[in-house]
Amino acid sequence: MTPFPPRLRKFTLTLHVTSSVGWLGAVAAFLALAVAGLTSSSPQTVRGAYLAMDVVGWYVIVPFSAACLLTGLVQSFGTVWGLLRHYWVIAKLLITVVATVLLLVHMQPVGHLADAAARAALAGGELQGMRIQLIADAAAALLVLLTAAALSVFKPRGVTRYGRRRRGQVPQP
Repeated sequence: MTPFPPRLRKFTLTLHVTSSVGWLGAVAAFLALAVAGLTSSSPQTVRGAYLAMDVVGWYVIVPFSAACLLTGLVQSFGTVWGLLRHYWVIAKLLITVVATVLLLVHMQPVGHLADAAARAALAGGELQGMRIQLIADAAAALLVLLTAAALSVFKPRGVTRYGRRRRGQVPQP
């Protein structure tokens, strides 16, 4: 495939960076809400935190993760980096796909906690393990997304066999 013209490349790159940064920021907000939900002594704050986490998860984080995946694929087809030419691109693709799938699985306990919070204030130790797990999951997601961002910035060397073939640099046996 031929590379995108400069304006289209910059437009798709802007969409990809924006969705990636949005995803990262939304996960940071989610982590802050999870910490507030676990540590607050105010029943209203706890209830509001878990209800907000459900909304932020479904209406911000999930769409940003899907947009990030889609725009990353579009970028790979219209730039010199390609989809399967460099190991760092493959690593970012795998990170994004796995993170998106885990996010969708992770949203089930968020919904459960939001339902419990909507029905009644969560007492001090009620669903404590699940509440702690949300913090751990959000913190892990933040680290994973920061790793993907670092891969984008540093672009570690390493061309795949396919990438070498595409360049015409296949070593002769």
